[in-house]
Amino acid sequence: MKVILLENVRKVGSIGQIIDVKRGFARNFLIAKKKALFASKENIKEVEKIKSDLNKKDQDKKNIAKELADKLKNKEYEIRKLSTENRELYGSVKPTEISKIIKEKENIEINPSMIQPTKEIKTLGLFVVVLSLHSEIQSEIKIKVTPQEDNQ
Repeated sequence: MKVILLENVRKVGSIGQIIDVKRGFARNFLIAKKKALFASKENIKEVEKIKSDLNKKDQDKKNIAKELADKLKNKEYEIRKLSTENRELYGSVKPTEISKIIKEKENIEINPSMIQPTKEIKTLGLFVVVLSLHSEIQSEIKIKVTPQEDNQ
């Protein structure tokens, strides 16, 4: 299915580009999240007219993402979790938890879908987490998982 991109999408394409993607990806992700339009003749003309506005909006988003990346760069956050004697967690640390910690400590709203742990966090220790703040900007933070004391 041919679509026109309304914003830069990582590993897919850039603004105004007409690309051929699978129907499900186009309908369920690109069009649903207003990142693309069906590539009809009318839509192609419309996107050509507003391309400069779209580029300006994307540049603004990029600048905001760059500021966030600078604020969060190499920061370390501690999460306390219940664990077994052999340092394994009961469950794992999810992106939603990481998002909440960043919100509490820095008062910065990060969508959990932007958070990508390099590997699943299922044990105690220090982990690197990549934040995809923009299609061109990423930042790394560290998550330190420490044991939560049982108060019994």
